[in-house]
This record gives sequence, C-alpha cells and structure tokens, in this order.
Amino acid sequence: MIVLTTFDADDTVLAALRAGAGGFLLKDAPPARIVEAVCRVAAGEPILAPAITRRLLERTTAEAGAHTRARGALAALTPREHAVALAVGHGDTNAQIAETLHVSVATVKAHLTRILARLQLSNRTQLALLVHDAGLL
Repeated sequence: MIVLTTFDADDTVLAALRAGAGGFLLKDAPPARIVEAVCRVAAGEPILAPAITRRLLERTTAEAGAHTRARGALAALTPREHAVALAVGHGDTNAQIAETLHVSVATVKAHLTRILARLQLSNRTQLALLVHDAGLL
C-alpha cells in the first residue's frame, strides 16, 4: 500500500507506516515518481518522499541523542536514587515509594531533593520525563 497525501506531518507518516504502508508520497510528486513507487513497493521495497525521509532521520537521531543523554544522567545516581527515580517515572507517590523501598517518606523526599539537584531538574515531572527518555518505563 502507498499513501499519497498532501499531509506530511510526522505523526501521519508514522501512523501510515505502522498500519503497513510500504510507501508514503506527497501529492505533488511527479507522475513518473508515483509509477516508480508503485513498482518498487510491489517488489517489496519501501519508498518515502525525500523530505519525509530526511525528517524521520533527523527525528530518530534526536531521539537517540535524548535517550543517550538521559541514560548518562541517570547513571550518575546511586542505586537507591535510581530506584526512586524509576518509581517517580511510574507515577508513584512519595508514600508509595517509601512503602516499596521500606524507608520513611522523609527519606524519599531527601532522595528526591538530591536527585533533582544532581540532575539539575526543577521538579518530579522533569524527572519522570528523563526516566521515560532513557527508555526505562
């Protein structure tokens, strides 16, 4: 299947590819390019409009960089701080974290204060996003 559209938003492209599209072209593609795409997709080769390919490569590279940076930042934490960070990433409250780790809520708060300071973050939402970017959820 080839998607031929005027919309080249990244989410639209990714949704089409996830749905099984073998090609994604914009309607302004020359007719010869569309025919070539049909032949190539029929032969099992994927095809994307050049502008889309460039954007997806940039997005993938940016996401890989964010993943690497997030993992590096979290590697600076102690094992206990890492466990607290993961729990925050899962959306646990301080009380839930304390119960899981068998420590007091005050201890959890102290860990969070050190984690946020060490990682130069302002709040637990930023910490949760960092855990997500690291691929740990």
